[in-house]
Amino acid sequence: MTDRSHYIGTATSRVDGLAKVTGTAKYAGEFNVDGLAYGSVVASSIAKGRIRRIDASEALQVDGVIDVLTHENRPPMAKSSHAYKDDVAPEGSPFRPLYDGRIAFSRQPVALVLAEEWEIARFAGSLVRVEYEAEKHATDLLRQREEAQALPPATKPRGNADKALAGAEVRHDGEYYIPIEHHNPMELFASTVIWEGGGKLTVHDKTQGVQNVQRYLCGVFGMKPGDVRVVSPFVGGAFGSGLRPQYQVVLAVLAARALKRSVRLVLTREQMYALCYRPGTIERLGLGAKADGTLKAITHEAIAMTSRHEEFSRNDTTWSGALYACANAKYVHKLVQLDLPTPSDMRAPGAATGVYALECAMDELAVALNIDPLELRYRAYSERDQNEDLPYTSKALRECYQKGAEAFGWARRNPLPRSMRDGSDLVGWGMATGVWEALQMETAARIALTANGHAEVSCATSDIGTGTYTIMAQVAADRLGLPLDNVSIKLGDSSLPQSPVEGGSWTAASVSHAIVAAADAVRKELLRLAKKMPHSPLAGARPEDVALSDGKVVSKEDASRAVSITEAMRHAGVDRIEQEKSTDFKDEGSHARNTHSAVFVEVKVDEQLGVVRIARIVSAVAAGRILNTKTARSQILGAVVGGIGMALHEETLVDHKLGRFMNADIAEYHVPVNADVGAIEVMFVEEPDDLVNPLGIKGVGEIGIVGVAAAIANAIYHATATRVRDLPITLDKLQR
Repeated sequence: MTDRSHYIGTATSRVDGLAKVTGTAKYAGEFNVDGLAYGSVVASSIAKGRIRRIDASEALQVDGVIDVLTHENRPPMAKSSHAYKDDVAPEGSPFRPLYDGRIAFSRQPVALVLAEEWEIARFAGSLVRVEYEAEKHATDLLRQREEAQALPPATKPRGNADKALAGAEVRHDGEYYIPIEHHNPMELFASTVIWEGGGKLTVHDKTQGVQNVQRYLCGVFGMKPGDVRVVSPFVGGAFGSGLRPQYQVVLAVLAARALKRSVRLVLTREQMYALCYRPGTIERLGLGAKADGTLKAITHEAIAMTSRHEEFSRNDTTWSGALYACANAKYVHKLVQLDLPTPSDMRAPGAATGVYALECAMDELAVALNIDPLELRYRAYSERDQNEDLPYTSKALRECYQKGAEAFGWARRNPLPRSMRDGSDLVGWGMATGVWEALQMETAARIALTANGHAEVSCATSDIGTGTYTIMAQVAADRLGLPLDNVSIKLGDSSLPQSPVEGGSWTAASVSHAIVAAADAVRKELLRLAKKMPHSPLAGARPEDVALSDGKVVSKEDASRAVSITEAMRHAGVDRIEQEKSTDFKDEGSHARNTHSAVFVEVKVDEQLGVVRIARIVSAVAAGRILNTKTARSQILGAVVGGIGMALHEETLVDHKLGRFMNADIAEYHVPVNADVGAIEVMFVEEPDDLVNPLGIKGVGEIGIVGVAAAIANAIYHATATRVRDLPITLDKLQR
């Protein structure tokens, strides 16, 4: 019998789309109950020091104000720093909101005003007077770079990179800079805490991990898991900003416990800038090669920022080992502690920044060698992971190069900078490689199948707009042999089966295999029931001999031998079959697991003004089996737009005198809009992979952004003959 899968791999529209476009989908700040109190945060005006005095008397006199909570009068919270650790916390001591009078960063919450209406709370917040004892702060990565401390190496060096670099026929040394970037999801961070009585709480929170938040709250407040339920069915964008519990959920729960009533706290856009961000990073690359393009040495040093209280870092440096063959390599990662909030994961953390520098350096090496940039990558192509000397479960990067270049028309590129024009515009063609990890995590799923042929599939995982609802429904429908409309999905609820935070592009692979395992258990139970029927056509069949298809238990060898799901369950007097299974993906370390891409970009640059326009982008992606070509394409499109922002627009500016983010709003923090985005073509390269996992899934959430900024930077150099190494590439930098 042939594979009956007919939803997996198709361009299926979002099953949650109707709820979103009609407004019935509810987000964390939209759940209403009677007696709801509203909170507003008062933020610090200094970057470092301590609170000398807080005077809330004027605020408390405002009609409608209920209370003002500070570190001096708040309800009890955990004293141990460890109690504030969440599932993905870095080393160090997590920030504890309203814990004491110390100030660790500008816009740190110092008071919470609670009122009957949000407008009243916000107005009263402006009346809270805070006196500080300020201390000298440091917020400038470039000035403090000499204070950087080296981290233990992420991977062992190979050969003698310094010697090989010094002796190389052709060398390139370059320093690249990526500024602080903020996530800026459309939905503001919010928490609505419903007081259920008896100290029990239901917490509606904007998060990428409801069970992570639940465990965190239990640690902070000494609550039992059964006393706090965290719910987040819909998330209006996150890009990594919701991986960790943010301070508003702590303050909202703190307030609910203080008032013994329901509380809502929604942060302002400005306040969100004190939550998390992609850390500013200095990347220094050294590449050495023979005259024919053979790589002889790679050195990569990254200097990134972190807070004083936590040691946040991600792998910026070792991605070359997954891309290029080189016998001599050395990687160094350093951190500078600053008086800023702790950075966080932002789409493709480490790779988006590190690969930007690597791929710009490769382009500069190609220029020095007088070799086509694509040809250089072919010559340096790695068939094995260089860092661990492992084969890949699959690697179709070569096919990405070929198909992407063909679709783009790369062969027509004139290699000479400033040689291609369109009227008064200089035209530039650039390319870069992308790479990310094919991760997978232990996850559980539960399937409840009823006798009328409807299945409810549940998992605590999140859908941050990536299409998790839809792929869960597709996988379940195929494995259960049901129409898609007969499958409903429950997610984003801490009471559901276990799931890690949603991130790292691991959700699709992880939750899909948990669903498959649960569906297989349902199939076995249905076969057991079908075999009990009189004159059953499946008598003697083993579980591996049957599949579920078109609402039936069907013999794989003879489709005429079948029993309908409804008949089997009703004959046995069973109204509901429920199965919960988990998968843990044990990694034996025998293969490297990665996704890859090739990005080709055409830019047009106004020769007089230096204004850059993106004309078109081709992104060829190899990411194993694509579950849904429609939502996967959407993911790549969004990621490419993020790469455009990284290259040309996004930069969080810091007033180092005040130690404060200056452009903390989406009027002054620039992101790409429709006029900034040219034509984007996405193609998925076929990449069968039965080693990475049974379904061959790798995930596409991150890979789409990696390499985009470098391809744009390389295209701008080709157009203008001006190499800009610090992002974003603005017109003033092209006219230096």
